[in-house]
Amino acid sequence: MVTVSEIAKNKIVELRQKDGLTENTAIRVAVEGGGCSGLMYDLQFDATQQPTDHLVEDKGIKILVDRKSLLYLAGTELDFSDGLNGKGFQFKNPNATRTCGCGESFAV
Repeated sequence: MVTVSEIAKNKIVELRQKDGLTENTAIRVAVEGGGCSGLMYDLQFDATQQPTDHLVEDKGIKILVDRKSLLYLAGTELDFSDGLNGKGFQFKNPNATRTCGCGESFAV
């Protein structure tokens, strides 16, 4: 299961409203090959659930994860930081054995 922190939830709601999207629009979280450590996170809004997608809802946020990505993302929390050390969404992934300094790449 993928979850969102309260701060990430608030940012998702803000961005969704800014883009004129409804609350039915989900966040799609995926893993793709690439990046410094071998795997990269992909995060985007998506209103279409595919037959192989896993849909979860946390704190009122719908989260879509494809079957392959779910293996890498089980137990992951999506967080958001706007501090001095970097601004943006962060993935707290217990499956990652190594992460890159950019925060967008990891290995298992």
